[in-house]
Amino acid sequence: MTRNFLADETSPYLLQHADNPVHWYPWGEAALARARAEDKPILLSIGYAACHWCHVMAHESFEDEDTAAVMNRLFINIKVDREERPDLDAIYQSALSLMGTQAGWPLTMFCTPDGKPFWGGTYFPPRAGFGRPGFPDLVEHIDKIYRTEQDKVATNTRAIVDAINDMSRPEPGDIPAPDMIAMIANRLTDEIDQTHGGFGTSPKFPQCSVLKMMWAHGDARTRDAVTLTLDRMSQGGIYDHLGGGFARYSTDPIWLAPHFEKMLYDNSQMIELCTLAWRGANAPLYAARVQETIDWLDREMTHQKGGFFSNLDADSEGVEGKFYVWDATEIKTILGSDFNSFTAAYDIRPYGNWQGHTILNRTADPCWKDPDTEQHLSELRAKLLSARNSRVRPALDDKILTDWNGLMIAALTEAALTFEHPPWLASAEKAYDFIRDHMVINPEFELHHSWRNGDARHRATLDDYAALARAALALHEATDDPAKLTDAKALIAYLNRHFVSEDGAYFFTDDTATDVITRTKTGFDNATPAGNGIAAEVLVRLFHLTGDTTYRDRAEAILRAFAGEISKNAFGHGTLLMAAGLLTEGVQIAIIGDPADTQTQALRAAAYRSETPLRIVAVVAPGATLHDTHPAFGKSAINDAPTAYICRGPVCSLPVHEPEQLILELSL
Repeated sequence: MTRNFLADETSPYLLQHADNPVHWYPWGEAALARARAEDKPILLSIGYAACHWCHVMAHESFEDEDTAAVMNRLFINIKVDREERPDLDAIYQSALSLMGTQAGWPLTMFCTPDGKPFWGGTYFPPRAGFGRPGFPDLVEHIDKIYRTEQDKVATNTRAIVDAINDMSRPEPGDIPAPDMIAMIANRLTDEIDQTHGGFGTSPKFPQCSVLKMMWAHGDARTRDAVTLTLDRMSQGGIYDHLGGGFARYSTDPIWLAPHFEKMLYDNSQMIELCTLAWRGANAPLYAARVQETIDWLDREMTHQKGGFFSNLDADSEGVEGKFYVWDATEIKTILGSDFNSFTAAYDIRPYGNWQGHTILNRTADPCWKDPDTEQHLSELRAKLLSARNSRVRPALDDKILTDWNGLMIAALTEAALTFEHPPWLASAEKAYDFIRDHMVINPEFELHHSWRNGDARHRATLDDYAALARAALALHEATDDPAKLTDAKALIAYLNRHFVSEDGAYFFTDDTATDVITRTKTGFDNATPAGNGIAAEVLVRLFHLTGDTTYRDRAEAILRAFAGEISKNAFGHGTLLMAAGLLTEGVQIAIIGDPADTQTQALRAAAYRSETPLRIVAVVAPGATLHDTHPAFGKSAINDAPTAYICRGPVCSLPVHEPEQLILELSL
């Protein structure tokens, strides 16, 4: 046979392994059929292109001829890109957690020929160490267990699959009331690191979903905890102070040393969170981070036709972080007489602050300086960026994913309207058109999940439909485009036909899935917001925008399905809690006026600049009307001038004509 079967794949991660001596298969019927025919267990390896430890294990084991020979003799070896197949990753990460091992990548799972897991782990060294067995010895041992302890293997697989299915049966309850959501938000404040911000010690993740919920529903103390966290992340080493954009997480408690890969989904959430916080805090730091991160997106992460790429690698030249770190002498050569002032601001030390090198950060003095100082620092950073551009760059994973693009489109739209920056809205619309043109399979609005080099592949998941529907509604509220509202309705209709479970929530995979051992279901936010939480928000918005109570009923069914889980662990359910808050406390802003009128546009801009986090905006053109259950139904423009009404529950404000008055009224 040929060395392996990955050469025809589109995933950059799978293509990285196409020349391995391991006889890799992609996930699919060919691999599963061979495993069944030869009664060989499956060695399943899941990772992604930007994963540092995935690279390490590949170099140590999968590129080694002797190790590959053992793997090829004993197993059917399958390689999966977790970003292309998040449905598979969700199943086997859950299995790993049930085995008592912390989930992560690379995921190494041993399965029966029909794909059922019986033992696994993450990274394994080539020789015993770090409390882990050597990988070649491990695969020999696992094969022996499979051959000699079939009863035990069968018992383990049944228990694991049953437990995964149990995890997909959440505990229901009553939808959280506004006072309960506020109590949760304020209680979580006590979990924030009061020195450095964020949750826990190390590693530290941004946790944008819970921070967003805390900002929207918390008191002044809670908002202070969120701003502390945002300040420390925005001035720490997790942020790329030269090129813009946030790394995936910090390996330490102080946000200094990141795991250097940059993910599209993290940056979409950070743009949205910084935008939301800027409206309440008016902090120039947040505006700067939004601007710089979107500049990075435009410069490095955007396909010429509009879609957004997935991630940048942590490594370059085989070394983690090499592209991003500095030596003091190098900086001094570039900056000359400005070296000392830059050193004081960015923690430049003679022997570095991380592994003998320097990660630029402003943690010691994170306060935003006067405009002249910030402008001078910006000019110095530009010199260093120019020098850095000559280095060997980290690899780009240029596949385009529907769900991650949906997250970024919504974030860009929110930022564009908040900061009144039309080019960002144009980028969001162009990306949306790309996804619609390349990912929609048929008029039923069935979607693909992944696209690269003209080739769209893989069945879309709940997250794809929900995130794209949210993006469509964000653009509809921003532009009045009725086609976007129609798209959102069609995407939800597809979910309702193919994803709904008996308890009212959505499965992660649709009812046509044939190559997964189970259909998972969760409302828990991980690195990305939970699809059920996003869908609940979309349904609430559709209810407010259309008056169709079936959307409200669907949203309530999702929220009830997970309410018991929220009561047990509110931390992981920020997106669902935001949807519940929007359902009960969402502020509806109706603007009656010609969308092309500058005063109408000014009123809409004011609605987005206000600090109100839970709001739905509807612009009603002359001759059009709101649906008859909208609280502003029947309201009109006063004296034929664009007029806004703020509706809380069934009660609407007096007519508002001036943008600043609208902002003031929304703050009450």
